[in-house]
Amino acid sequence: MTTDIEIARAATLRPISEIAAPLGLGSAALEPYGHHIAKISAAALARLADAPRGKLILVSAINPTPAGEGKTTTTIGLGDALNLIGRKAVIALREPSLGPVFGRKGGATGGGYSQVLPMERINLHFTGDFHAITSAHNLLAALIENSLHFRQPTATGQPLDARSINWRRVLDMNDRALRQVALGMGSGNGPVRESGFDITVASEVMAALCLANDMTDLQNRLGRIRIGRDLAGAPVSAGDIGAAGAMAALLLDAMLPNMVQTIGGSAALIHGGPFANIAHGCNSVVATRAALALGEFTVTEAGFGADLGAEKFCNIKCRSAGLAPAVAVIVATVRALKYHGGVALADLGKADPVALAAGLENLARHAENMAKFGVPVVVALNAFSTDTALEQAQVINHCRDVLGIEAHLCRHWAEGGAGAEALARSVAALADANPDPALRFRTLYPDAMPLEEKLRTVAQEIYRAADISLSPAAARQLKAFTDQGFGKLPVCMAKTPYSFTANEKLRGAVSGHTLPIREVRLSAGAGFVVALCGDINTMPGLPRDPAANHIGLDDQGRIVGLS
Repeated sequence: MTTDIEIARAATLRPISEIAAPLGLGSAALEPYGHHIAKISAAALARLADAPRGKLILVSAINPTPAGEGKTTTTIGLGDALNLIGRKAVIALREPSLGPVFGRKGGATGGGYSQVLPMERINLHFTGDFHAITSAHNLLAALIENSLHFRQPTATGQPLDARSINWRRVLDMNDRALRQVALGMGSGNGPVRESGFDITVASEVMAALCLANDMTDLQNRLGRIRIGRDLAGAPVSAGDIGAAGAMAALLLDAMLPNMVQTIGGSAALIHGGPFANIAHGCNSVVATRAALALGEFTVTEAGFGADLGAEKFCNIKCRSAGLAPAVAVIVATVRALKYHGGVALADLGKADPVALAAGLENLARHAENMAKFGVPVVVALNAFSTDTALEQAQVINHCRDVLGIEAHLCRHWAEGGAGAEALARSVAALADANPDPALRFRTLYPDAMPLEEKLRTVAQEIYRAADISLSPAAARQLKAFTDQGFGKLPVCMAKTPYSFTANEKLRGAVSGHTLPIREVRLSAGAGFVVALCGDINTMPGLPRDPAANHIGLDDQGRIVGLS
């Protein structure tokens, strides 16, 4: 079987200027990173701010198997397909994180003939955005330590209280040994205290960049990041120790969206990369708005299943940026539906119509949830070679006859955009029938709802939980955040992507459970409150057989094993 990297290497890449030109972006609007990657300049972004906007197509999915179900591949294939049928589309994606690239899932640039290129560069260092975010985050950590060392008064008038510091460090890698660390060991190295590392995609700096409207907004958000308290108990922010300006300076280039191309020749903006299981799971507002100004349609994705990525896309990103999706595409696969019907991961290649029927309840749940946001739904059934025609027909017929929604078999992995034309025509028709998506779109809860009720609403309406269970610490934290004036912020659930519960082993369409919330964290700069559910961890570990063990260079110096 031909691998993703072999398909990508055989593709003919065009100069990025040729991809940008049909969108009205001349060479002056681009800041090239080689021949095939460019950033859109700040001046061009400013011009696009007043341009008419196209319609937003959101691609999400059912709860995936650990291997993933091809949501990014479908997003790319749909964008190519819309362009093939004469509807001008621009794709907007998140940047891959090195954690999953070298961990369980491998790359995040699509697959087969629905890929963004050059895939090796995008999957690895790309344009350095993640390095800049990591550096800005850790600069704040260093400035905090320096303030503690010299016992410098903050803008509040008092020095920082070392016991109150909640700002951890980040690294764009899965490394479980760094989850908890001791700082200040050794003579003269500062107060000894416990801290730890998160993965860069969980950084509040990442979230702030992805939700910021421009550099001024980003610098203001960085200044609002809460780092702890002073010795008198008053809250202290990054701005109070003079950190925001230098952090913003490190992020000046990272704030500009990156443009690449698909194998089919479509333009794709790839920018930002918060995970959906531990952050808000969407690419940047800046890139999404630019894409909307450049095409008739913007096809974007939200991470993991719709219970995580799509919920946060609607309740956090759309609320903050004033966006409204015209159509939601839910990606499903026969194998994932059988997985939710009780089939073991190793047996997903075997036909099992009974398990498939049971697993369809998971798909139905996600379709019902998207309807709560007022967004029309269509299903993309991503074809795999292990599927049978009867299984595929069972899914499509169930969607039509039972759920009352269209479903289309998609072969974009093997055929590129041509394999998703039926899906594209259905999406375009639904979007055309929804002339003003903002009139139909609604968030799940109002700003004024108390934080605890927002958490309960998501748990009950999206996860179908009977209730939530707050740890005593979480309850105290929620009260403190409300007392400090942050009660109107949206909530960001950090939860396993593999289940509607906090237990990844409970598959299907579970209901009536209690969602345990052990901790909540204030992300004042990003503009939301994070709730850590169950045993979710913000610094992943590598699996027993990590993808890194299969990546290397061939005798010609080319990367192999990356997919």
